[in-house]
Amino acid sequence: MVLNIADTLAEGAGRYGEKTGVIEARTGKQISFADLDAAANRYASYFAHQGITSNERVILMVKPSADFISLAFGLFRLGAPVILIDPGMGYNNLLRCIENVSPDYLVGIPAVVALSALVRRPFRSVKKRFSCGSWFGLTGRDIRKAIKQQHPAAPHFTPTESSLAAIIFTTGSTGPPKGVRFEHAIFAAQLKLIREYYQIGPEDIDQPGFPLFALFSIALGACAVIPDMDATKPALVDPQKFINSIDRYRVTYSFGSPAIWNVVSSYCVRQNRKCKSLKKVLMAGAPVSGELIERVYAMMAPDGEIHTPYGATESLPIVSMEGKEIIHETWPATLDGQGTCVGRTLPGMSVKVIEPSDASFRSWTETRESAVGEIGEIVVKGDVVTRSYENNASENQLSKISDPPGFWHRIGDVGYFDHKDRLWFCGRKAHRVHAATGIMYTIPCEAVINRHKDVFRSALVGIDSAQGYELPVLIVQKMENARVDDAQLLDEVRKLAKDHPLTNNVDIFLVHPCFPVDIRHNAKIFREKLKIWAQRNIG
Repeated sequence: MVLNIADTLAEGAGRYGEKTGVIEARTGKQISFADLDAAANRYASYFAHQGITSNERVILMVKPSADFISLAFGLFRLGAPVILIDPGMGYNNLLRCIENVSPDYLVGIPAVVALSALVRRPFRSVKKRFSCGSWFGLTGRDIRKAIKQQHPAAPHFTPTESSLAAIIFTTGSTGPPKGVRFEHAIFAAQLKLIREYYQIGPEDIDQPGFPLFALFSIALGACAVIPDMDATKPALVDPQKFINSIDRYRVTYSFGSPAIWNVVSSYCVRQNRKCKSLKKVLMAGAPVSGELIERVYAMMAPDGEIHTPYGATESLPIVSMEGKEIIHETWPATLDGQGTCVGRTLPGMSVKVIEPSDASFRSWTETRESAVGEIGEIVVKGDVVTRSYENNASENQLSKISDPPGFWHRIGDVGYFDHKDRLWFCGRKAHRVHAATGIMYTIPCEAVINRHKDVFRSALVGIDSAQGYELPVLIVQKMENARVDDAQLLDEVRKLAKDHPLTNNVDIFLVHPCFPVDIRHNAKIFREKLKIWAQRNIG
């Protein structure tokens, strides 16, 4: 029988009762597992009374909070798939995503409910709106007050292997964001892997820098501290607030993007701050540098662990690595342009590297597996790999390779395996530069330039040429406290590039004031936008 992911909260309430399940760092509000479960039941009963049935889709647009957690579990319990969209992905992308998934109901903060009434086309499938609060009386009844009334218990939904639990959108780093279908079975497989591999459980206290991870923490029986930060702008986190809540609530582990930990660890270095309770940090969403890992180790408990899980929205986690191995073994090779080592395949997963192709494969027999050390396209098979995108037949055909009784998912990344069965990441397949001298990969080439102490980050892009190949361009973003002006920096970067075989064919170098990056992690570079910018600047 497939587990309804909401049952994990009911089990937690039965086991832990009055133990604190959620803490809101901004308000200091603390809610027990029993109260979270009771609130989820009340929401499920209320929504059932309002006509929501299993398999009817509900778009949930509520800020990270105890309410968000109770609402999500209440809808899971009812069997109503939850649609989750990052509000920071941009206005047009947001509306496009909403229209793509055709929600039946909307549950949101007052501003979103009001927007849905003003901008009608994307919300035209919505039958009823529910507001978490009121906005000058424009958004109707506050459901947080409405659930205080008694309603008959909602029917408990028992899922099957194909029962949809949620639709979560990709960051859109290489194109329009895509809605990924998560069945209850996928969530259950992810929970099992996180619990068993990372050893996270009821004795832990989590401070998730990525809001959705709070749902996993609750499902694992851990307390979740909702940090006082804008989840749509992780790189602008207030490090003092983030650290203060870690210390105050004795946080033992935290999941967040490298952008968050860069800000927080730099602050700790300046202030000589330590987080003695913090024993485990998970960083994901973009390549993690050895320098960052060393800074985070310095602020943690002496026996602390750092893990860098790798995967994608469609399949996470699939590969992982511990920070000490990165520092002592693989980071020097990364600096020399050999890619970023992301680790070994996790239990129950299968990862392979195949010859890259922009075409679809009807069968696994059409692929060719790459040799050890040969850069190719990364594909994965396993229980945490999602089956399809929502309303996107072309991407489904392109991203899945049939291999009965299962299938392989094409991550969209390129990399290779070394002789120790470790996977190395070399960038996105779509970001390869087809130069006159051969194919160039972003992560290895950029590592050569990132060694410069005044370079914050760099990006390799290819612009079109009359000869049919692409002209490689290296774009840099300066450190805030850079010691040199743009002209001198470009001279020094050009020398770095010319002295390395990976980049000695590059003749065009540019300085960009601030790279466009994804909202979710504030770390993935939108190279497509930089390519357009470079083409315009070069003419």
